[in-house]
Amino acid sequence: MRRLYVVTHPEATHHVEGLVGGWYDSALTGRGHDQAAAIARRLRELIPPGVEVELYSSDLRRTVETAEPIARLFAVRANLLPGLREKSYGIAGGRPQSWLDERFVPPPATGERLDHDEGVEGAETKLEWVTRVYRAVGHIGSSDRAHQIVVTHGGSLSWVVAAWLGLPVAACAYAAFRASSGGITVLHEDDRFRNRTLHTLNDTGHL
Repeated sequence: MRRLYVVTHPEATHHVEGLVGGWYDSALTGRGHDQAAAIARRLRELIPPGVEVELYSSDLRRTVETAEPIARLFAVRANLLPGLREKSYGIAGGRPQSWLDERFVPPPATGERLDHDEGVEGAETKLEWVTRVYRAVGHIGSSDRAHQIVVTHGGSLSWVVAAWLGLPVAACAYAAFRASSGGITVLHEDDRFRNRTLHTLNDTGHL
């Protein structure tokens, strides 16, 4: 058996200030720190005692701060992977969300959706975003640990799940797995058939 516990960081300053997140390096709020502690406790309940755990996190401040109480509770070090970052919104990062909303060009219903230009200077395309998250999940999957914790962002969670399930990148043109701040998603691989399942999506009962 193998399990991946995917955490989306809890409340951060850009949430309450109405700013675009992305690669903007916001911190957790006081409430977010309390939620991060609750996440760590819930993970301790989910993961059997005595097993070895690996911890991975996006390198942005809000995810690093989420990973800190988890690292302390499990006595491990967080491995920081920039590939787990949220989508880059280029020059929109850290600006008011309304600024981005006025300029954002949504993808078409059909046709080119992955490499679509959203009209924001310096922003990643969806293809660039998905590709780097897939690469990060591939790195995580190369380990033989049975229990791994991944701390990432609400948007990037979709690509962590898709990569774990083995969906082709092309499927991400439409696929999405929505999660709220502070949720825990559990991905499972059985030890006989090696089938991979989405066991739990966005558990927030601990918050």
